[in-house]
Parts: sequence; C-alpha cells; structure tokens
Amino acid sequence: MATLYGYVGKIARINLTDSTVTHIPTSNYVPKYLGGRSVCNKIFWDEVGPGVKAFDPENKIIYMTGPTTATGIPTGGRTVFTGISPNSYPEQYAWSGIGGWFGAEVKFAGFDGFILEGKAPEPTYLYIEDGEINFLSARNLWGKLVHDTQRKLEEIHGNDVKSIVIGPAGENLMRNASITTSNDNVAAKAGFGAVFGSKNLKAITVRGTGTVIPADIKKILELRKKMGYPQAQPNPIHHETTHGMWGNNIPVEGGWLRGQVACSHGCNQHCNKLMLDMKSAFKEEKVNHVEKCVSIFAFGYKEDCCWVPIQTFETKQNHLLPCKMLSGEPLPPDPTDPHFKELYDLVPGDIVNFWEPNFDKGSIINDLCNEYGMDKWDVIVWLLPWLSMGKKEGVFDGIDFGMEINVESEEFIKYLMDSIVYRKTYYGNLLAEGMARAIRALGKEKFGDTIYHGRYSQVVPGLRLDLPISLETAWGHSVHWQGRGFEGAINKPGWVAVNLHQMNSTRDTQTIAHHHDTFDNYLAVKDDPCRHPLTAIAVIKGENSAEIKDSITCCDWQSPNLFWTDMEAQMFEAATGIEMTEEKLNEAAERSKLLFRAILMRNYGRDREMEVNAIYPIMTYPDPWGQTCTWEEWNDLVDLYYEERGWDKTTGWPPQEVFEKYGLHEVADSLKAIGKLPGCR
Repeated sequence: MATLYGYVGKIARINLTDSTVTHIPTSNYVPKYLGGRSVCNKIFWDEVGPGVKAFDPENKIIYMTGPTTATGIPTGGRTVFTGISPNSYPEQYAWSGIGGWFGAEVKFAGFDGFILEGKAPEPTYLYIEDGEINFLSARNLWGKLVHDTQRKLEEIHGNDVKSIVIGPAGENLMRNASITTSNDNVAAKAGFGAVFGSKNLKAITVRGTGTVIPADIKKILELRKKMGYPQAQPNPIHHETTHGMWGNNIPVEGGWLRGQVACSHGCNQHCNKLMLDMKSAFKEEKVNHVEKCVSIFAFGYKEDCCWVPIQTFETKQNHLLPCKMLSGEPLPPDPTDPHFKELYDLVPGDIVNFWEPNFDKGSIINDLCNEYGMDKWDVIVWLLPWLSMGKKEGVFDGIDFGMEINVESEEFIKYLMDSIVYRKTYYGNLLAEGMARAIRALGKEKFGDTIYHGRYSQVVPGLRLDLPISLETAWGHSVHWQGRGFEGAINKPGWVAVNLHQMNSTRDTQTIAHHHDTFDNYLAVKDDPCRHPLTAIAVIKGENSAEIKDSITCCDWQSPNLFWTDMEAQMFEAATGIEMTEEKLNEAAERSKLLFRAILMRNYGRDREMEVNAIYPIMTYPDPWGQTCTWEEWNDLVDLYYEERGWDKTTGWPPQEVFEKYGLHEVADSLKAIGKLPGCR
C-alpha cells in the first residue's frame, strides 16, 4: 500500500456507552474529502439521520485534523469539531474550529480524528496514549473550572499531555458552552461543550510519541518562510498604557503588560494577545489571559469597532493579513496605489453607550468566560448589550433578576454568570438555554424587538440608528460584520455579502469566512451590490475558501490570500504529495459544501423560503449610513447566488446533475427518494 503522507491512517470510533473503540481507515475518506470538515460532513451524512437532537446519545461529535496538522506548515495546527449544535436555533448540524497543540498530539498518538458516540454512564474522561484509548473516571474533575481541570490532568498524566476540556457551563448543558484547549483556544461557535456534558465527557487528554510524515519537507520549509511574511517576532513583554483597537482605545490607569503568542502547533505567527497579571473573577492572585478580538469590548463598549475598506476590499499593492493587524506588525501601506485613499478611509464605529470603560471589569468578564467554558461572543456582544439596552428602554421594569441589573458592576456580572452557568435562578436557567430561546420564551416582541434609542452614527453625525435590543441575526447567533450591531461599520457592498454568507450557514460564519474581495470588484458592485453577479461570486469564493480552510487545515487570519491564490493547494501538496491545483481544490470545496447543503435539506428541511425569511429582518434596520435592504433587493441577490451555484432558484436546492458533477451520486439518489430534489415537490 502506498504511503499516505500527511495523515496517520486511522480514525477512532469511540463509543462512550459501552467503552469500546474501533478503528476506521482514513483512506475510506481521503483524499476525496481532503480532511477536517469535509471528512466530518461525509461521516455525519452517512451516520446521523433526521430526528436526532443535540443532547441525544445518537448525536455524534466528529473531530478531525487535516493533512497539514503536525507537519509544521503554518496555521496547519487548527482542527475541527462537527455535530448537532445545541446553540443553533433551531438545532442544526454545525461546526467549530479550534487551535492549540491538541490536534498535532492526536496525530502523534496515531489518529487522524475520532467519532464520539453514545453517553458514558458516569462522568468520564478519555486518556489517549500512542494508539491506546482509556476510559477513566472524571468524578474528581466534574465541577472544576477549565484551567483547574487542565492543571489536574497534567498532575495525573504529566505536563507534556495536551487536553481539551469543558467547564461547568458544559456540564450544566449551557447551550453556548465551549471546549477549551491550551492558550485559551476554544471551539465555541456551536455549543459543543454542552454536547460533551450531555455525554458525561469532561475531557480528552492525549500523549503521542509518533511522527507525522509529510511528503515534501523542502517545500514545507519554503512555506514557513513565505506564509505570513515577514515573520512575526516573538515580542518581548510590552508595558501598555491603553487598551483596544482603532476607535475604541481606552486609557488604563497604571498600564498593563502585553505579550504575543501563537495560536497553534506549527504556526510562526503570534497574533494572539497574552494579557499578563490580570484581575481574576475567582481568586485574589493575578492571572494571565490569551485574548482575541471580541474580548476587547468587555473592557469598554461606548463605541463600536471602526472599519476601513481594506479590511474587506483589497488591491495587489495594498492587502494585509489579519494576523499582522492583531499583532500590530502590518507592512507599511503603499501610497502609490491609485486607490490608497479609499482603501484607508476610516469609517468610525457607532456610538452605542452600552458600558463605560473599566479595565478590571473587562478582565473579570473574560476570566468568567474562560473558566466557566462559554462562548464570549454571546456574552459580550449579545447578552450584556441586551441587558444594557433593555434596561435603558424600561423592558425589564418589574422583573426580579435577584439583583439589580447593572452591566457596569463587577458584582452583577459575577452574580449573573453564576446564576446562568449553574442554572440557579429562573432567569439564570432560562438564559442558559441561549439568547434566542430565552428571548422567545419571554416574548420576542417586547424582549427582542423593542427599539433601542441610544445608538448614533458617526458616519452621518447625529443620525439615530434605531435597532432592536436583541442583536440577533439568523440561526440563533448575534450579528457580526453585518452592517448593524457588533462591528457594524462595514458598508453595504460588504454587509449584504456577509448576510448572504450567514443565510447559508447554521452559525456565525465570520469567524472562518471574513468576507474578502478585490477592490476592482468593489468598484463594479458598489452602486447596486444586490443586483451584480460579482457579489454572489465573491460569496461563493468565500464559502468555498472556508471549506478549504477547515479541511486541509489553515487559518482565517492568513487565508484566503487573494493575491496568492494557490497557497492552500501548495500546502496540501507539500503535506500529502498528492498533486493539487486551485481548480481541484475548489472542486473538493464544492463537494464538501454540497454535502453540508444535503444534510441541511434532509435533516432540517432547509429551503429558500426558510433561509430568506430567517436572515432578512436584521437588514431592515439602518446601517451607519442609514441604509437598509429592500425585500426585492435581497431576493434579487439570492437569485443571483443560486444561479451562480447552479441551484434551483425556487427551492434553493441543488439539482441532481450538480451533485453528480462532484461525485455525489448516492447523495442525489437519497435526496430524490425523499422528495428533496428540485421538481420533486
């Protein structure tokens, strides 16, 4: 048998109900399904049918590395979980990526991934060492915070193990609970920490002494020199006097200490912020955090994030990697670019008036999320703004939360999170079900749709931006780069595209598919973005790029590079030795996307009517320019998208010939048998 470079050859099927393990050859799936999310999609399609709920033992958590994992290719250390998401509304199949060193260690231990199925009879953790998988009691770990669990596992098994763990949020089935590994890397977007909790699974810890053999070591060394060039430097510790990013910097009395750290195995960038000696929510002594962008708003939320067009629309002379922006090491801009002024035209964020700057309180919020193991996005950009806006509009008058609502107060934040994570009060228990479900239980018309009157545009000075107090977009998630709400300063050609991304998903898409397009295309679509095919084409490229990133695997901070278009193909070829081109990689992405689409159609009845109605309402509120999207504009753009995909415009379903074009004959046959192909209704 030929050597399978880049993979280690087997996937573990782990049954928690009867503590058994069987092995599946990775070659059953690769290279047709590349690795990562595309393999997960295939396994889920084959094994989990309609009717299964997120907390049923029949729900499966499928975890996969990619062919680049543990090869030393930068960004290749990222890996993927998939399964039925308890945090999506309604529950649907979703995915969540994670960095860290766990994925590489899984491969060193002899596995490309695993399928978790069933439910353990008691709190359990898995210890994996060089091909052996052991089921161990987690009774002494259950109830522990995230970092305490990680430390305890290292005490038991040695400080060279790599672990993924859940905190109390996952144990108590909080629907946005995360899975955490080293450097505060989390898989948070789908709430899979709660699925771990439903399976009585506290942690997985692994040690491996094996090797991963890449096909072309010389090429890998070349990629390490070229990707993310110039290489970020491991910064010395800096003393900072302010905190934040453009437009929302806040002064910090006495300053604070910052370092920069890499997110995952093999990556030579240091884009994550290491915050030293921060105030803890749980102990007197200071603690360290590793934080990304959303955590910024925990420290102060008087203004939303500003935006410059180059973050979305790029030229060959001026384009930047987000990892450079976060690490503060961007290349100097090229002022000879004829579009230079437009690319760097700063769009100020809105005045939001959610809460005053408070560095210690921000540290408390982040520490609570890190230690309880919960998705910060839902807390920082949805739950707390909802409380702030709702209180100012009088929505909560007469409601007894057990403590006066005060988002400026450390004590209230600690009380609130404790109530939710441990489901201690009526409202704590309700909010543990996630914002979308809680607001509907309370009454969406009042508790979701009430207009907040305290938000003002800085693009059109003095323009009041009426927004609902619940910053919900679609599928149970909060807005992100969608022209209103969190990071709302993006303009219409950008936000209609982002909303189209979101319409086709089951979770927030912008953490893996930040929308990117060329500035030439922007100039073509800017006057009427909903009626230009280039908008739909750019979204399809972004969606396919996201499939590739989560499959081979790489990172949204370096990919896609619009001006190094075969980077991912080179990564795959270097790791596996399998000849790969942009065209072939795009075909694999289309195949993965079609499988995802087929799962949504078969298991959840997704179609055009459901999708356009789910996403449209948020676009009826004004963006910072006061612009909205009409129903006709939106449907015209959806028509263009389906046409470019080759899907049926009436149903939003791909026809049989599209499935067959990408080698998915059996998928088409299955959908036809249940009346889920165009013309079957």
